Amino acid sequence: MLVLQNTLLLHFYSLQFHFIGENYTHTESKREFSPLCSGSPFVFNQFVSGLKAMSAINATNGEDLARYFLDRSRLSLARGLCDMDEDEEAPTELNTINSSGGFLVVSPDKLSVKYTNVNLHGHDVGVVQGNRPAPVKRLVYYFEIFVKDAGTKGQIAIGFTSENFKMRRQPGWEANSCGYHGDDGNLYRGPGKSDEFGPTYTSGDIVGGGINYASQEYFFTKNGAVVGTAFKEVKGPLFPTIAVHSQNEEVQVNFGQKPFAFNLKEFEVQERMKLQMTVDKMSLPTNVSHGLVRSYLQYYGYEDTLHSFDTATKSTVPPIYIAQENGFDEHDIVYALSQRKILRQLIRNGDIDAALGKLREWYPQIVQDDKSATCFLLHCQKFIELIRVGALEEAVKYGRMELAKYFEFPEFDDLVKDCVALLAYQRPHESSVGYLLEETQREVVADTVNAMILSTNPNMKDSQSFLHSYLERLLRQLTACCLERRSLNGDQGEAFHLHSVLDSNKAKC
Repeated sequence: MLVLQNTLLLHFYSLQFHFIGENYTHTESKREFSPLCSGSPFVFNQFVSGLKAMSAINATNGEDLARYFLDRSRLSLARGLCDMDEDEEAPTELNTINSSGGFLVVSPDKLSVKYTNVNLHGHDVGVVQGNRPAPVKRLVYYFEIFVKDAGTKGQIAIGFTSENFKMRRQPGWEANSCGYHGDDGNLYRGPGKSDEFGPTYTSGDIVGGGINYASQEYFFTKNGAVVGTAFKEVKGPLFPTIAVHSQNEEVQVNFGQKPFAFNLKEFEVQERMKLQMTVDKMSLPTNVSHGLVRSYLQYYGYEDTLHSFDTATKSTVPPIYIAQENGFDEHDIVYALSQRKILRQLIRNGDIDAALGKLREWYPQIVQDDKSATCFLLHCQKFIELIRVGALEEAVKYGRMELAKYFEFPEFDDLVKDCVALLAYQRPHESSVGYLLEETQREVVADTVNAMILSTNPNMKDSQSFLHSYLERLLRQLTACCLERRSLNGDQGEAFHLHSVLDSNKAKC
């Protein structure tokens, strides 16, 4: 069910962004979504906290609404943490400590192994694992061996084994292991589990073993071509493993320190395309997808793009009608459309004084409490804009006059400190607080003002409508589904990065 939800939603987004990217270049519609990914526990916790906060917000509690967007401002830091969390140490050499050392010799560089004994018994196997388990937070893990010498019997094997594997047995002969054997071309996956799999391999061949975390399969290659796949039953950590079992057998291991014979990048592209092809086969009524795009433009006050969108689709798209019970109420999100458009443009242009002036004129109730979260974000943005243009003396004066009063409020303390810290750097864009100078920070402030204005609508029926557009609610649901699916899979596989999905779709336009 989760897979079906994900593919349907991905199809949705592909349609939306293809249409916008193909037809419109209005700067008003070039914005980014909240930086959420499934890889980082920090971001996941922030995401869950945000969902809880949403459920507590109602149309009469504007201050809670503003604080929600204040928390979103803090999430600007999460992008770096997403990437940091995905860094895993991969195997780089053979483990000479945990191996059947009496039957093999590992080279000084720990990247080749030779069987030096005479094979007298079935358990006289020379087995060695990589120095680390295969990393799991990626689409695919892969390594290769070069058979320098097949020895007297060619009983070489490549595969994966668990940490407590018996190091005098071929991979695949014991539980929690899998091995592709060179002498018979069979795949072994535990006691008594031997299947005809592929060709044998011998001296001069390059053989690879990999784990496809998306499909939960092992796969093996020979001389750059895929031999076959097998379902991965083992859920715990797995170590890349090689075995030699007859005199003079010698192999060299490539953990990625040099190019593979197998085109791993192309394989990854093809795996992603398989999912995309599944998505592309699903049909979705055009008027439904266009209805979502239209509501998105309405919600964010992109009035000019909305008019262009309506003009472009007038003769090609059936009338857009989505039942009220499905969550759409156009009257809620067209409220004060022109005023919201003007305010968003002012904030995105960095003209905070003009934005404050318009708010005092049109919606004084939003800015009447100068110590509210909304006013705090606007004053912070004014300070940031002064830093952006190099007006440091004016920024210091403004900080003393407008930001100093927020130090006494614990909920504002961290963001105030980050703003003030901009003064300490000659190149603030490159600093740890440089995220404040990104366009996304302007968007957060603009979104806050936009939502606060929507919350003043006396006819608002859905108290959640001013938090997110309908499209973004689907995106959040997609993120939650991907988090859940990955969790059920033991946190294995490539992390879901919403920005990566959206960027890949834009690249296709």
